[in-house]
Amino acid sequence: MGQASGKSSDEKKLKWWQLSLLGVAGTIGTGYFLGSSLAISIGGPAVVIAYVLAALGTYVVFDALARMTSDQPEQGSFRSYAKKAFGAWAGFASGWVYWFSELLIMGSQLTALSIFSRFWLPAVPMWIFAAGFGIVGLCIVFFGNKGFDRVENVLAVIKIAAILMFLVLAIALLAGWIGGTKYAHKVPTDIASIFPKGSLGLWSAFLFAFYAYGGIEVLGIMSYRLDKPEDAPKAGKVMLISLSVVYVVSIGLALTMVPLSAFNPKESPFVLALSSDHLAFVPHLFNGVLIVAGFSTMTASLYAVTSMIITLGQEGDAPKMFSRKWKEKYPLFALSLIGCGLVGTIIMSLLLPGKVYEYVTTAAGLMLMYNWMFILLSSGRLLKSHTIDVVKRWTGLVLISTAVIGTLFHSLSRPGFFISLLLVFLIALSDIIVQRMRKKSSSAGDREQRHKKKYESSSSKGTGFHITGIRKQKSKIK
Repeated sequence: MGQASGKSSDEKKLKWWQLSLLGVAGTIGTGYFLGSSLAISIGGPAVVIAYVLAALGTYVVFDALARMTSDQPEQGSFRSYAKKAFGAWAGFASGWVYWFSELLIMGSQLTALSIFSRFWLPAVPMWIFAAGFGIVGLCIVFFGNKGFDRVENVLAVIKIAAILMFLVLAIALLAGWIGGTKYAHKVPTDIASIFPKGSLGLWSAFLFAFYAYGGIEVLGIMSYRLDKPEDAPKAGKVMLISLSVVYVVSIGLALTMVPLSAFNPKESPFVLALSSDHLAFVPHLFNGVLIVAGFSTMTASLYAVTSMIITLGQEGDAPKMFSRKWKEKYPLFALSLIGCGLVGTIIMSLLLPGKVYEYVTTAAGLMLMYNWMFILLSSGRLLKSHTIDVVKRWTGLVLISTAVIGTLFHSLSRPGFFISLLLVFLIALSDIIVQRMRKKSSSAGDREQRHKKKYESSSSKGTGFHITGIRKQKSKIK
């Protein structure tokens, strides 16, 4: 996030369609490749409705952020807008909510990477894979890598190629051109098979549909690079239509090819769908692609949290030490804090190997939703709103709130809800303490200034009286 916003204006400008493609490639990650399995397990085939509604809510957030960026470009983006709209407390809260959301997203991605790796080595504990991927990611950010942007572009192409490969092979399997399938194919047609968990199941799965679109706020920041900033909403529309089509079609195919009972949060639905005696190599190939895709999004999140903690330190919303760089180059202190957070995630995977992905993913998705609410509320204060804008904003807030509340109704997502509440409480408590300290510091500074002015004024008057007295004495002598 910080990288995108902090780059200079001489960057190559983008056409609206280039921004759309960039968004499609950058948004698709483990939230889609593995999180969709969690959504299907909770909500059944009806989750395709949730993905369409989540696309609508996500577009409203992107539109609001893109318009604010177009009107008032800010390096801190949504954090700066929250500060302008509601004051210093909102800037602090928005920055830290985003930081924790990205940290939890990294934890979710590390867990997903461990799950994918155990596809080949099931006997190895998850925490060992998580620690390995985490250390490699930290090293990349610590030492820096000027060519990493190019690598990210290559990884984005790999992700898109993997989806196209899945679509082609899935159609071939359904058409019977390739035999040896593991599961019988069946299209859910009646209400009972589409809503096997009822409307409550669909509601509970709603958050995970939103989670698949996570990263849209970064694209909103990048809209300042457009040739025509006014094209940002169009870029967002095309991107989200493309994403929702890809999600609905691919998940729809997986639901047709795999029975609901076979879906589980430990396997990608797309690997399950491609299970065939004649395609023994494909699940292995696809699993490798999932690891590459997951690692790229995990490292991007690592860059984002590093940039955010440095910015928070620079602006006094975090201890100054986190903004310092060792030898003026390496963000050692920032990465040390992030490393502690990742260690916490790894310990969770060690203590709760059965449910850690569900808990961390839910908490990550919820923290992301809280930040999106900040964006929508800030836009209401900072943008000139017509009736349609008010309707869009409230539609987005209602959809996001619905997704948040839905996590209370399922045993897999409920603990994540309470984890997110605990984090929000800690951020709010820290915010209150910081704002009070600032107020006291500001009051003390004001008192010192008043005292200084009073002292200077009295000194000046005293000098005047002294000079007057000398003149009077001189006149008497005369």
